[in-house]
Amino acid sequence: MLKQGNQIQMTVYYSFSFKYLIVNLKLKKIMIIASIDIGTNTVLLLIAEVNVKSKKIITLLNEYRMPRIGAGINKTGIIKKLKIRLLYSVLAEYDKIIKKYQCEKVIVTGTNALRIAKNTQEISKGLDKLFNYKLEVIPGDTEAEYAFLGATSDLDNFSSSLVIDIGGGSTELIFGDKLKIISKRSIQIGSVSATEKFLKHSPPQKSEIEDLKKEIKEIFVGIKENKVPDLTIAVAGTATTLACMNLGIKIFEDDKIENSTISSEKIKNLIANLSKLTSIEILEEYGSVMKGREDIILAGAIILSEILESLGIKKLFISSKGIRYGAVIKYLNMSN
Repeated sequence: MLKQGNQIQMTVYYSFSFKYLIVNLKLKKIMIIASIDIGTNTVLLLIAEVNVKSKKIITLLNEYRMPRIGAGINKTGIIKKLKIRLLYSVLAEYDKIIKKYQCEKVIVTGTNALRIAKNTQEISKGLDKLFNYKLEVIPGDTEAEYAFLGATSDLDNFSSSLVIDIGGGSTELIFGDKLKIISKRSIQIGSVSATEKFLKHSPPQKSEIEDLKKEIKEIFVGIKENKVPDLTIAVAGTATTLACMNLGIKIFEDDKIENSTISSEKIKNLIANLSKLTSIEILEEYGSVMKGREDIILAGAIILSEILESLGIKKLFISSKGIRYGAVIKYLNMSN
């Protein structure tokens, strides 16, 4: 048993250690941060070394999983129990990685599926109980902001820009000027929801594709700007997968994808080929980079193509840096 004097000494010691830790963190310039993006189709993990002062982000690791938690959500209004278990399984795997890297901050962002699901609160409580993760379900405008921040994080100033983020359940369009957001829109159509609503067959019937195109044209009729942006960047899975197809890459490689370009004409050619293939044939032709996306890539490509056509954009840059990067930047901006 400790004597009272020793107890007082230990209390003083621990109090001093705690205060020292707080001061040290405030003075610390480098942090290791984990950022998880829970989307309709994918769950993405970024482990990054961050300079708190300069806000420079150095990627240490990116992980991608596709549990597609939003499957059928537009009909049922809930995320199915099987999909919740898959989500928890992915996060359990990610949690081991996060602990291995000794991350000092974990940011967990939820987007469209968690915005519209009736059982999001149940899932949020599960994340807190199982992993001590605090889920932030962001509105569409904030999702658009995060996508813009992530996509433009490594770019120099430019006159005008457009960032396109096609998710599983929604699409975000963000117009900017010299890295500042001018306008942002979140539209309730994405690669998963469009596939479930329109592309019922594999390969799809011509009438199904035409109906999807008509729907997209009607949705995006009001997005025309006065001029074509100087720079157009597409982020998220549809864009990066199309980039892999364009480059002939069958295994995803961030370094080759980042800042690569693709023309609107090439996207139309890819759509023409995808339209003739079943999901199984798409996976066989394009390799493991397509795994988990083989049945929705066509819808995503059509959405992207129709946006480019409506705005008169002939070429775009591809970035693998989207919402999870933007969430880190937002956190740093709020911390300072």
